[in-house]
Amino acid sequence: MYDARSLLLNLGHTLDHWAMLIFPTAVLALGPAWNMPYAELLPYALGGFIAFGAGSIPAGWLADHWSRRGMMLVFFFGLGGAMILGGLIESPSQMAAALTLIGLFGAIYHPVGIAMLVEGVTDRLGRTLGVNGVAGNLGLAFAALVTGAVIDLAGWRAGFFVPGAVSIALGFAFWRLVPAVPGGARKKAGGAGTALPRAVVVRVFLVLVSTTIAGGVIFNATTIAMPKVFDERLGALTQTSLGVGLLVCLVFVLAAIAQLIVGGLIDRRPLKAVLVTVVAFQPPLLWLAQGTDNLAMLAVSVAMMFFVFGQIPLNDAMVARVTDEHWRARVYALRYVMSFGASATAVPLVAWLHAKAGGFELVFVVLAALAAITFCVTLTFPRMEEGSRLAPARA
Repeated sequence: MYDARSLLLNLGHTLDHWAMLIFPTAVLALGPAWNMPYAELLPYALGGFIAFGAGSIPAGWLADHWSRRGMMLVFFFGLGGAMILGGLIESPSQMAAALTLIGLFGAIYHPVGIAMLVEGVTDRLGRTLGVNGVAGNLGLAFAALVTGAVIDLAGWRAGFFVPGAVSIALGFAFWRLVPAVPGGARKKAGGAGTALPRAVVVRVFLVLVSTTIAGGVIFNATTIAMPKVFDERLGALTQTSLGVGLLVCLVFVLAAIAQLIVGGLIDRRPLKAVLVTVVAFQPPLLWLAQGTDNLAMLAVSVAMMFFVFGQIPLNDAMVARVTDEHWRARVYALRYVMSFGASATAVPLVAWLHAKAGGFELVFVVLAALAAITFCVTLTFPRMEEGSRLAPARA
């Protein structure tokens, strides 16, 4: 049943990605305001992305040893306060500190919120993760749209204030509508993820580690670069921050459909078949993006992000299907510390390659090569009979 708990957890995913992508859009206004070029200003976000990954480990541990509900309350109220602080800063160094705090509180969601969402789920796991993935992608989309609109209407500071207020409001709603889990309830609902042979589980996790790290770099590089890419490449379509934000929002919303499709496929097809297919489209599309602009760039971006976003529920499904409920938050924490730790390298990578080439051509060439390597890794994923052997065992 889709209840207040599921709704608020999915809205939390929306908020989490919204918070992390405020700055890449706000930087379009901050550059002229602070008289700093894009390549010099973007690295101030690095601390936030590092904290977004590193904070997953303590968040997952506290969730499993203390309270998942309690950690989600810390997430909503802490993230809201950090974003409001981000709207009050006066210098680039203060911005770096505020973004790091946003990343630290934002790190709570993925190991805790997703583990809480899939508690006791045995049927339609793919659909549950697909809907959650769409919610997260809407956060990516509306970060660009809302921040771009607010920049044009009220200045960049309001771009932090608005989601900060939303986060605090969601925190109060979560506190009132989501009760604490009674003692032992998780124990009864939980169960072993699978009875697969050890060698197979090891291969699954090796593929998971590889695709998580590479996918994290590709995902973060494309999402943080998109506003600036459109600012440079879509001059015939828009000339304003709002226009750039609207186009980025359109791309992310259309691409979000991939997670619903992939979620449905996870419930019906072997994980390997779906994973290999999704990753196979990434290298050629990233390569095409290096030399296109205007309408062609917009079309390639939709297709490219469709398959980049489509990979996310596959990695989460691997974890859900091979881990025990009682330590799942810690495994999700390890997955996301790898993902977001790797994705943090995308910030200096994009800034350096952009400055070196004077545009995004080299960025897309490097990402296409990384995606090709990822595709080769997915071919080593264990061949299992129709995915039923990966289904979580019922308690």
